[in-house]
Amino acid sequence: MSTKEKNHAQEDVQKEQFAQNVENVHSETSGQEEVQGAETEEKIEAEESQEQTAEEKLEKELETVKKLVEDQKDKYLRLSAEFDNYRKRTLKEKAELIKNGGEKAISSILPVLDDLERALQNMQKAEDVKAIYDGVDLIYQKFLKSLSHEGLKKIEPVGESFDTDYHEAIALVPAPSEDQKGKVLDCVQTGYTLNDKVIRHAKVVVAQ
Repeated sequence: MSTKEKNHAQEDVQKEQFAQNVENVHSETSGQEEVQGAETEEKIEAEESQEQTAEEKLEKELETVKKLVEDQKDKYLRLSAEFDNYRKRTLKEKAELIKNGGEKAISSILPVLDDLERALQNMQKAEDVKAIYDGVDLIYQKFLKSLSHEGLKKIEPVGESFDTDYHEAIALVPAPSEDQKGKVLDCVQTGYTLNDKVIRHAKVVVAQ
């Protein structure tokens, strides 16, 4: 075989080896791409599965929140209705109390009114002034007793130290003695308390 033929033969061998190497590289590359493709698909599927799980969890939480909101809304509506009924009932009771609050007190003094009517009838016939006075005094004491049952009390100021919480000074006079300074000497108009609350101050004369 000539040198030229040998060279051609070597070139053919080299070409075959190059082609084989290229084929091997292509085969390896294809295998790696297939493996990478499979891994990518698995990764995508895993991500999609996680997303679905997160969405399901979010939907459950949303349903729970919606249910809670509905429950709270129902409770609020019930409470609002109950409060409105309570307010209306309270206003009605208050109006009735204002309208008829004096019924008990009026009922308690009706017997006194009856006594006054009888006293007036007897006064037309009576000639004994002392008897008339005693009768009126009895009616007065009965009237005070009836009012005391309702919590009314007289303020007894004479001889007491002047107190602006209970007394109203209408005059100042020189004290008869040193120990009477600042004390009440006389009561011009009786004061009253109702259940320990002053409803009318006693008008008094004070020593100074």
